[in-house]
Amino acid sequence: MVQYRCRVVDAELNSRLRSAAAVVVEGPRASGKTETARRLASSEVLLDIDLEAQEAAAIDPRLILAGARPRLIDEWQLVPSVWNHIRRASDESGAKAQFILTGSASPVDDVTRHSGAGRISRLRMRPMSLFESGLSNGVVSLGQLLEASVPAAPDPGLTLHDVALWTCRGGWPGTLNDTQSDAQRFVRDYIDEIRRTDVEQADGVRRDPARVLQLLRSLSRNSATEVSIRTLATDSGGSDGPLDPRTVKSYVEALERVFVVENQPAWAPHLRSRSTLRRTPKRHFVDPSLAVAALRTGPDRLMADLNSFGLLFESLVVRDLRIYAQAHDAAVFHYRDDTGLEVDAVVESMDGSWVAFEIKLGGRERVDDAARNLLRFRNRIDLSRVGEPKQLGVITATGFAYQRPDGVAVIPIGVIGP
Repeated sequence: MVQYRCRVVDAELNSRLRSAAAVVVEGPRASGKTETARRLASSEVLLDIDLEAQEAAAIDPRLILAGARPRLIDEWQLVPSVWNHIRRASDESGAKAQFILTGSASPVDDVTRHSGAGRISRLRMRPMSLFESGLSNGVVSLGQLLEASVPAAPDPGLTLHDVALWTCRGGWPGTLNDTQSDAQRFVRDYIDEIRRTDVEQADGVRRDPARVLQLLRSLSRNSATEVSIRTLATDSGGSDGPLDPRTVKSYVEALERVFVVENQPAWAPHLRSRSTLRRTPKRHFVDPSLAVAALRTGPDRLMADLNSFGLLFESLVVRDLRIYAQAHDAAVFHYRDDTGLEVDAVVESMDGSWVAFEIKLGGRERVDDAARNLLRFRNRIDLSRVGEPKQLGVITATGFAYQRPDGVAVIPIGVIGP
């Protein structure tokens, strides 16, 4: 049995329970939602494995709400009608911390049409970051960067091959003690379940597993890009010709509902120039190991193809930044305008503080180019309206954390934490 490792979201869940009657913890299957919720729950019902509970809930959903509070309702979406009963029970009690719901899929029907505002709080959970997995020492805090802290840290000792290994095995809690081979097998099996059953659970629609796999591979080849639905349709079709874009759109939406794909929205600041902002989101898997598994590749092949590795490393960093940013009421965006100027990640907090990062595997020339790009970006933003960035930085796979003479920081992923 794998020992529980503390998660960044632990403190968030505790905080949400102090302010809401119920918290819905949403995220991909096997990301650790149940174990995290159990640490604060006083009783539980596991709907994915307790068939008698499912049958009872189908007759009267109130039957599964009885128990010590907070009560964990695991995989609540299997009995969607329980939503309104939890809402009513929360109203009747008037107390906080009544229920914790976990879900690996977001129902597409209208079961949540009755607002949970003021009663039910939603909390996103993702696979483990490098900090949570013990690969990052967390010396450089994203929260401190949002307060204009200057990063400085010795080389944490990660090699490029280490980063390739963890890109391939992913942040799945159940595989932390597994061998590299077993961890990668787990993710390949995960991909197989996604194409065979998970997408159907998203909305009850049967889909061709072979076509789902074709789409997963296309998304993998286009990780960390703004690839369009039409391009995915063409790329997924192969020798048989393009798939119908409407079909691909429905597949992508299903993958989003089971939290396998998570888009990175575009940032929309005020600009000094006449440049036009591009608003297309970047596409990422919730964990880059899913892309690796869909392509049936591995660490050695990534090391031999640094262009592909670079895109997957970007997804790895974005995954971690999302986990850390959420702990500070912040969100992760990307930037692109019609001149081709791009910035990989912009983290903006609720108070308007923001930091921007380019993400590169490393190399002096690449870091120099990235730093120049960030300075061009800064000069294009109307700082009188959005404020000065608290930090501009290049996130790398290896090396030391320091600030360059031009004011741009260089920060290896192995020192970043919440």
